[in-house]
Parts: sequence; structure tokens; C-alpha cells
Amino acid sequence: MTAPAASPAPAPDPAASRALTPVTRVLRLCLHALLLGLLVLAAGRAVADSAPLAGWVVAASAVLAAVYAGGVRAPAVHRSPRAGAAWLAGLGAAWAAVLVVSPDGLWIAFPLYFLELHLLRLRWGVAAVAVTACAAIGGFLAHSSAVTPGAFLGPLLGGAVAVATVLGYQALYRESERRRELIDELITTRAELAAAERGAGILAERERLAREIHDTLAQGLSSIQLLLRAAERSLSEGRPGGEAAGAGAPGSAGAPEASGAAGPAVPAGPVAAALSHIAQAREAAQENLAEARRFVRALTPPDLEHGSLAGALERLCSGVPGPRVRFSLSGGPRVLPTPYEVALLRIAQSALANVVRHARAGRAEITLTFMDASVTLDIVDDGHGFEPSSAPSAASRAAGFGDGGFGLPAMRSRAESLGGLFTVESAPGQGTAVAVTLPLPLEPLEARP
Repeated sequence: MTAPAASPAPAPDPAASRALTPVTRVLRLCLHALLLGLLVLAAGRAVADSAPLAGWVVAASAVLAAVYAGGVRAPAVHRSPRAGAAWLAGLGAAWAAVLVVSPDGLWIAFPLYFLELHLLRLRWGVAAVAVTACAAIGGFLAHSSAVTPGAFLGPLLGGAVAVATVLGYQALYRESERRRELIDELITTRAELAAAERGAGILAERERLAREIHDTLAQGLSSIQLLLRAAERSLSEGRPGGEAAGAGAPGSAGAPEASGAAGPAVPAGPVAAALSHIAQAREAAQENLAEARRFVRALTPPDLEHGSLAGALERLCSGVPGPRVRFSLSGGPRVLPTPYEVALLRIAQSALANVVRHARAGRAEITLTFMDASVTLDIVDDGHGFEPSSAPSAASRAAGFGDGGFGLPAMRSRAESLGGLFTVESAPGQGTAVAVTLPLPLEPLEARP
């Protein structure tokens, strides 16, 4: 049972801070009904039996009911320990008056047990229950000429049951609170985990975007830059060496011719070379634009949309400016899942971009090898090389392999995301070998249309 109050008691008991639930409301109403029923019983029996003190019994019962109702409606009783103790003292005095004039006042001790245990600290509540039990025993003995064991056992057992009930209820409530706190923690943890997963997903997507941009747009734009620089050199080398001197020396033999002409003509050979470079630059820009659009739509790269991985790698090798790059295929070709083909193509693009821009290599070779349980891609060049044990960024700056250290980690991340193995073998002055091995899927795929 619980107190009749609509708000928690001020005792430090954990139950004191809880809000009323349907169960506690029912218990409170039961306590009200029990106390009121016992008072009506005492007054009714006194009137029915025409007891000499029937009027006093009715008056004392009415006073007790009024004190009880006043305490139930007084907010201070539920907030202040002193106010609660004062209310219990008033109830005790009114009950003592009923106990003096009626032997039926003995039964009112039972609801008082629960009030005392609820409004007082545990040790004070148990002491109040003991005093109330002794008062009940004394009142019974005062109204009865015979002394029986029941006169003692009844109030004492009632007090013990009340104490055990309240302690059991408090233990259940504490367990319920612990479970509620655990559920709240689980809900909070689940929300934090969901937020962490969203953050991890965002970071993974950012990393994927960084790899894609690095391996596609950045590499393509770098190729465009190299081609345009080559075009500029070709046009510059195509002009005669004495043009500037002849045009700027007054009185020279070539001055009249220079002044009468629009300028020396550029030989056809350098012009054709420059136009070829420019055409390649425009083609690379167009391919990268298509690549960007395809990438945004998360579809298969254009190089793989209408052909095999081997064909895409062969086209990649034939279009690399600078060193001679050869492609070779080993083993029986198999249709790979799209993520595998994309990863291998991107790694090859990134590695060749490093070879062209930084390795100063004369030759390079790409080998695609199909084995029974894996596929391997090797990219080997005869460039300057570097020290793989050093930090990626330092190695890239020192040996020219990669762009600030992102190329190698990006390639390694691509391979490891598919359960593959990525290795780099290099030494200063001895070239570089990049190898990636991916396990083949267990179920064979249908041939690409």
C-alpha cells in the first residue's frame, strides 16, 4: 500500500520521487476506503449497541476523519517532513481518543502503519509502527477483561506485515526503476549508435567520393594540363630562333621583311603535334565530363559500360601520354562483379597517373591475371622509385609517387574494402611495382552482354 497523498512523500525513499501510477492511485483509494470503513464500523457499532459512550465514539471518529481528510488535501504534508510528522501526530492523538472510547478503534492501527512507513524515514517509521502496535495492544487490554495471545499477536503481526509489505513494494519499485533506467540507457545508447553509424556512413561516403574524384576527375584534369603544356612547348619550338632578334634589331637585313610580313609561319609539323595534343586534351575533358555525370548517378563507369575490364585497361594503356605502357592478360578471363572491375580500373588509373606525373619512367606495364580463386592486377614501372616504409605523404613528395600521400592509401582502401590484398614494392632508383589481389566470388556470374 501507499500513502493517500496525490504527490510523493518527502522521505528519501526512492519511491518518494515517483509520480502516481494507476496502481498507486488504486492503493491510495483502498487506503482511504479502509480508514473510512473502520471509522464507520466503530461509530456504527457504538450506535447500534447503544454503548454508553456512543456519542463520544461518533465525535472522535468524525474528528479523526476530519484530520485525515485535511492532511490528504494539504500540500505541505506531502512536501515537508515536519508537516508530515505533525499530521501523523494529530492522527495519532485523534486515534487515541477513538481508542479510549471504543475497542473497535484497535483496527484503525493497520492503515496508520502504512501512513507512518510512507511519510517517515524507515527507521522512524518502524519505530512509529512499534509504538502504534503497543498503543493498540494497550487499548485492547483496557477494554477487555481477559488477556489472550491474540491481543498481542494481532497488532504485532499486523505491524510486521505492514513493514514487510512496504519494504517489498519499495524493493520492487527500486528494481522497476533500475529497469527503467536500463531501458533509458539502452534507448540512449541505440540513438547514439545510430548517430555514430550515420556519422560513419557519412565519413565512408566522403572517403568514397574523395577516391572517386581523385581517381577520375583529378587524374583527367592532370592529363589535360600535361597535354596543354606539351602543346605550348610544341608551338614555342616551332617558331624560328631568330624571330625575336630580327624583329627587334633596327637596321638589320631582316628588318624590312619582318616589318612587311605578319610574322614567321609556324612549320606544319609542330602545328600538327600541337593540334594533336589539344585534340587529346579535349577528348580527355569530354571523357571526364561523362565520367562525372555517370559517377553522380552511381552507375558503371563509361569505360566498363560497353566492354570488359581487360578492354578498358588496354584502352587506358594506349591513351597514356609519356612513357610506353603495355597491357597483358594472363589466365582465362572471367566476368567480375561491377565493384571489382571498378576498383581494379580505378587503381590502374591512379597508379598510371602517378607514373606519368611523378615517376619519370620510360616504360610501364599492366598485367591482369585471372587465377582459380583470385584476380591480380600488377602495375610495374622503371621510374625513380621511393621508400615504401616511409610515411605515404613523405614518400610521395620525396619520390614523386602519388599526390600528397592520398593515392596509395586510396588504392589500398579500395582493395581492402573488397577483402583484397594491396602491396607496393619499390626502392630509390629501382622503379615501383604495385599489386592488388582480390578473391573471386564463389558463384560464377553471367557473361556481360
